[in-house]
Amino acid sequence: MEKRDTGCGCEKPKEPLQQPSNNTVNPDGETSLFSIGKMDCPTEESLIRAKLSNIHGIYRLDFNLVQRILTVGHKPGMEQSILDVLAPLDLDTRLATRVDTEGAPPAAKANWWLLGAATIAALASELVYWLQGGNTWLVFVLALAAISGGGLFTYKKGWIALKNLNLNMNALMSIAVTGAILIGHWPEAAMVMVLFTLAELIEAKSLDRARNAIRELLNLTPETATMRQEDGHWHETDAKQVPLGAIVRVRPGERIALDGEVIKGNSAVNQAPITGESLPVDKTAGDELFAGTINESGALEYKVTAAANDAVLARIIHAVEEAQGSRAPTQRLVDQFAHWYTPLVFAVALATALLPPLFFGGAWMEWIYRALVLLVIACPCALVIATPVTIVSGLAAATRHGTLIKGGAYLEQGRRLRWIALDKTGTITHGKPEVTDFEPCSGTLVDKVKVMTASLASRSDHPVSKAIAEYLNVKKSNLEEVETFEALAGRGLRGEIAGKGYYLGNHRLVEELKVCSPELELLLGNLESQGKTVVMLVGESGVIALFAVADTVKESSRQAIEELHGLGVKTLMLTGDNQHTADVIAREVGIDRAEGNLLPEDKLQQVESLAGHGRVGMVGDGINDAPALARADIGFAMGAAGTDTAIETADVALMDDNLGKIAGFIRLSRTTAHILWQNIILALGIKAIFLVLAFAGEASMWMAVFADMGTSLLVVFNGLRLMRK
Repeated sequence: MEKRDTGCGCEKPKEPLQQPSNNTVNPDGETSLFSIGKMDCPTEESLIRAKLSNIHGIYRLDFNLVQRILTVGHKPGMEQSILDVLAPLDLDTRLATRVDTEGAPPAAKANWWLLGAATIAALASELVYWLQGGNTWLVFVLALAAISGGGLFTYKKGWIALKNLNLNMNALMSIAVTGAILIGHWPEAAMVMVLFTLAELIEAKSLDRARNAIRELLNLTPETATMRQEDGHWHETDAKQVPLGAIVRVRPGERIALDGEVIKGNSAVNQAPITGESLPVDKTAGDELFAGTINESGALEYKVTAAANDAVLARIIHAVEEAQGSRAPTQRLVDQFAHWYTPLVFAVALATALLPPLFFGGAWMEWIYRALVLLVIACPCALVIATPVTIVSGLAAATRHGTLIKGGAYLEQGRRLRWIALDKTGTITHGKPEVTDFEPCSGTLVDKVKVMTASLASRSDHPVSKAIAEYLNVKKSNLEEVETFEALAGRGLRGEIAGKGYYLGNHRLVEELKVCSPELELLLGNLESQGKTVVMLVGESGVIALFAVADTVKESSRQAIEELHGLGVKTLMLTGDNQHTADVIAREVGIDRAEGNLLPEDKLQQVESLAGHGRVGMVGDGINDAPALARADIGFAMGAAGTDTAIETADVALMDDNLGKIAGFIRLSRTTAHILWQNIILALGIKAIFLVLAFAGEASMWMAVFADMGTSLLVVFNGLRLMRK
């Protein structure tokens, strides 16, 4: 099984590659992307799979029906050979540069005039048949005209399928219509072909809605940006040509073309396309800007920090497209069922046509007709297409609201979550602690203590260290040089100043250094009971000074925990802070359990201990909590829009810091599951009813077309309802 690198040495199982049975995975091979312009249905997928799966050198086939993209893993230099093999299928195959919606062309435009004429001819054939009391030459001519105008393309695809020994819907429909003509059901054959063609076109148009959901993301970024030239003048430039470090100007009301950092100006920016935040965010010098967001009030100048293809929005689009290509568990189950369903029904139809007349004295024409009706309802298209459309709709709905789900499997698993483990800093709290107490030990020089502490704290990016350095506010020129600096995971940091060793760390570090006296323990206990984190400066003689730091709880955290409890999900807070602080924060927001004094490996153990109590989700920043995120059934990264690696490390990325989106994700997962099973029951139920009616001789061919294609449209529209969530 392939492993996914989380960026911190932790790996998480990934869905196995779909491999043709006669080839083995070649890690030294290449991966090519092919745009299949006419791949709208599982019928085309089965054709392509049959063509490519037995070719030596091809070891991977991944189909994205919604985006019409085929990913092929193969030996180097096989691209043209693959194109040549697929050319006879007439599916408009071409090599794509990457998986994006630009590589998925819209469906071919239908000739509505010709289809309209065919419909009129079919209706006229039916009318003449009833008026003249049977078949006549005029009925035959009208029926033939209707079939020619509405069904030549179906016949063409059906012939290609039959040549490749593939019983797809086009082949079955071609056989059924031809059979109906041969046994004298001319008007019905014409109406069946016209209805089938019309229903397929409507279905293709419906699927375009799901495709457009991603195409709309691409349209968020303007094609040009106003860039400052070397001579100081501003010039409109293709956004893809703007280099890193360039200075770009954006006026009020304009969309931001590239990711960057503000260097001049103040404005409010609507970040809803990226983070889903409902209110604009104030931006000033030093703040981040994201491509695709809208500058609302003032002019801004910013320095480009990411190329167009590496922008946050580009990574979101790429992640969503990869998610669409992965098969959810329900989809894999449906695909396995469909693999056996069509051949089985075809065999039943053949037996229906032959056995009753041969052994039970049945009328040949009557039983052949019933067999043709069975053929019409034999294709599992409605069942197979229902799952990817529903999953893609759910993924698109979540993305529009600032929640990036990395695959259909996670969207399905979300409803089964029973525990959510949450990191404290930056998840439940703002992650911007402030110093509330400063107490130097007796006999120490306060100014010297401040310089020593600031010198150590300024070397670390940890939020607590930053808070201390900001509180002390020592000028850079006054800081001492720190040698042999070392960060101590979960404890603090260490360094040498003027040849003497100093530590700046938490309660745990002080105990490990064995410099914690009963008096100090009492003082620490008092501060920690107030929910404060205590950091101490330790020298060769012991503790020199202590700083109490407190983090504030986000207003959204209380409501988010309430919503999770309302959904039947229990919560556990994991933090490196002391247990007193953990308990205080947990009580404040209503969390079920809290565990403090945890190192990264301790958080991993806590998540593993929950595994026996149901599915577990882990919420963190996607970097420091990587082991626990990787072990959890679903890893959630908070504030992924501002983190370079969070989108890649997490299974679900919350683009802003709103913890409430986890409850929204679980609700979406449950709704998706309901719609998936509604679609499966609808597809199988209607098929079963018409199979019984066909055996009883109560179903006609045009009724079977309505049942089959009507069900396909029904499940597609039902799946698209998620787009409104």
